[in-house]
Amino acid sequence: MSAHTPTAARTAFGIDIGGSGIKGAPVDLETGEFAAERVRIPTPQPATPGAVAETVVELVRRFDLPGDAPIGVTFPAVVQHGVARSAANVDVSWIGTNIEHVLGDALGRPVLAVNDADAAGYAETLYGAARSTSGVTFICTLGTGIGTAIVADGVLVPNLELGHLEIDGHDAETRASDAARDREDLDFEQWAERLQRYFGVIEDLFWPDLIVVGGGVSKHHEKFLPLLHLRAPIVPAQLRNAAGIVGAAALAARAGTPVAGVKGD
Repeated sequence: MSAHTPTAARTAFGIDIGGSGIKGAPVDLETGEFAAERVRIPTPQPATPGAVAETVVELVRRFDLPGDAPIGVTFPAVVQHGVARSAANVDVSWIGTNIEHVLGDALGRPVLAVNDADAAGYAETLYGAARSTSGVTFICTLGTGIGTAIVADGVLVPNLELGHLEIDGHDAETRASDAARDREDLDFEQWAERLQRYFGVIEDLFWPDLIVVGGGVSKHHEKFLPLLHLRAPIVPAQLRNAAGIVGAAALAARAGTPVAGVKGD
């Protein structure tokens, strides 16, 4: 084994369940990097609990995981104590279903389930754009909607659906998401005005020390972030598509026996 090969003591496995693909990889918890190449399998249609569980089993079997490796799964829903309370881009039969029980029974090992935006936000605070920040970090993903997470001194506050704040009589994500920008053919200056209003309300409610912006549009951050004038610094996310897998793995490791290499323990 080379010096760069992660050992079981500092490795966890992350799975990112989305509407089009289910992706997974082992994560080195010291660095936040993948310990092996990521594997992607198309999400079954319809994405029922049984069908998704079968795909997750197929995915995990592609890797030679230690029996005690923590497994974390992101899910596109509000996840309350392992139970899906909503369903976005997966079958509605997930609502009220315990994700951890369904996937854990299929795999024959414990699983931690977490909202996808929460996993990505947590990863950014451990290994990404907010890794050296203390206090309150607000992380948002600008895409089809607005996914949000808050981490306070290393502690994740789960299931904050702050993309649905009502601002000026509108559900915020219907005005300020990247999808709204596309739908209304807004240029970046016009869109930035809406983002300014959204983030201004977030600041007045939560007083974050740092704001991190993710989503595919963040690769064009130089076109809109400099147009925003906020109290807190606002920076682009760094982990991009890896964030969900990395955050799920790190949260699973923290939920069980403390694992060497997980920052914040």
